[in-house]
Amino acid sequence: MNTATRTISLDDGFLSRRRPTDWLFAALVVAGGLFAFARYANQMDVYEKGILLAAMPAAIWLGWFWRPVQGLMVTVAALSLLAIASYQGSLARADSVFWLKYFLSSQSAILWMGVLFFLSTTFYWIGMFAGGQAATMERIGSGMAWVAVTMALVGTMVRWWESYLVGADIGHIPVSNLYEVFVLFCWLTALFYLYFEAQYGTRTLGAFVLLVVSAAVGFLLWYTVAREAQEIQPLVPALKSWWMKLHVPANFIGYGTFALSAMVAFAYLIKQQAGETRWWRLAPLWLLGIVLCFEPVAFRRNIEGGTSYWMVYFGIAALIAGGILASRRRIAARLPAPEVLDDVMYKAIAVGFAFFTIATVLGALWAAEAWGGYWSWDPKETWALIVWLNYAAWLHMRLMKGLRGTVSAWWALGGLAVTTFAFLGVNMFLSGLHSYGTL
Repeated sequence: MNTATRTISLDDGFLSRRRPTDWLFAALVVAGGLFAFARYANQMDVYEKGILLAAMPAAIWLGWFWRPVQGLMVTVAALSLLAIASYQGSLARADSVFWLKYFLSSQSAILWMGVLFFLSTTFYWIGMFAGGQAATMERIGSGMAWVAVTMALVGTMVRWWESYLVGADIGHIPVSNLYEVFVLFCWLTALFYLYFEAQYGTRTLGAFVLLVVSAAVGFLLWYTVAREAQEIQPLVPALKSWWMKLHVPANFIGYGTFALSAMVAFAYLIKQQAGETRWWRLAPLWLLGIVLCFEPVAFRRNIEGGTSYWMVYFGIAALIAGGILASRRRIAARLPAPEVLDDVMYKAIAVGFAFFTIATVLGALWAAEAWGGYWSWDPKETWALIVWLNYAAWLHMRLMKGLRGTVSAWWALGGLAVTTFAFLGVNMFLSGLHSYGTL
């Protein structure tokens, strides 16, 4: 009797929390999924059908869990469908239809993403020093981050369609090369930050987290110009697998949240060092701040050209890092309490570790299908294991030994260097079975 009463109470509570818009959103997701299934089922294998059907309840749950995502999904779907309809089956229309040319083609949308992320970062930092107008500036920065995420997702969805317009045998989910996964990294990192921003009711961390997103955008812009990376290319045989739809996004949820945790750790250290007057004690933060802002430059050993671009990039990064350290007292006063920063850092790493673990398992299964073995000690696999062990140790020390404070922050920040090498350095310095994104 008690069990039945408790079950009814839980059910009533769950249903009572659903708004009419929640049910409307669920109906739209189901209708869209079933339409896609009815129209394209003949072109999908059984695994892809399973992914599509599983994506519907997952999208509904995500929209109910965090309601702002409902508006994001609906807006992205509407703009993407408008773009798809505007193409009318011809890529040439991207240069003749106004909203495709300037807003909704994949290249245009992704460029808007970059501009908006730069502007968002700028407004977050203006808010850090704006006194009475801080809340307004930060609200603008947050709004621009939301629009940037929207444009990134529109660009991704439209690029997916464009790949099929190039050729039915070329079409693929756009997560197959450095250009595409950098876009994925940018919007995933920003979206996870926006969730924490809402959960903790503070926007000041946007100034730090959006720095790493802007750094990724800077690299993406250079890579686009230097290598014409925006051009859609056929997949290499090993990537022609439904595993890619699962493995890569899960992997980059890990990369994005690890980067987020590192920037929160950087903010934590600034908070802790606010009263430090001995500059030699701040030297590690100075150097590390520069590295965080211009890390891609470290990987240009075998890259021809672009020297002037990277020198400007380095100069801006040095000014940002120096400005942060010089203004650390004022910045520290605006940052949340150390306990909040520590909690955000922990939750970001916990989420990232869970998804990175899933991605590693999926990668092993994919490797078995593509190459006949679950593990081959390929450089990418080896460094993925190093990343996994690093964060596994961090979580173990926190949960079992109570690791907190400065040591955990430095560890999380150092983890960004390890993660970045696994993400970029392996592709550029080392050869192996995963050499799809070399420069």
